[in-house]
Amino acid sequence: MKLNAIVPVLWVADIPATLQFYKEVLGFACTAQADSWACLERDGVEIMVSAPNAHYPFDKSHFTGSFYFKLETVNQVDELWQQVKDKATVVYPIEEFDYGMREFAVNDSNGFILQFGAAIQD
Repeated sequence: MKLNAIVPVLWVADIPATLQFYKEVLGFACTAQADSWACLERDGVEIMVSAPNAHYPFDKSHFTGSFYFKLETVNQVDELWQQVKDKATVVYPIEEFDYGMREFAVNDSNGFILQFGAAIQD
């Protein structure tokens, strides 16, 4: 058996605002949508957003961690940074880290931390 992919399902209070952020700020496309659920996709990366289900108490969106998007080159990191830095809340600006990555992080419209990075080439 081979695991094929991991697709996060983000519970959000405002699906239209979430769709707007991912489409307008990050360039995702909405590939499917129902009353309380939607699927977003960009470059083969999928994210689902959903109203919370009845099996778990929900008062607001929360997640203890971040979603890390790997890009192929540092030039792509720089290009995406220029596209999003004025449209999202910046968690930390573009930076090169000792562990060999160039990256930045922003919050989405729900407060989730989204990191974008690529390996620094020698």
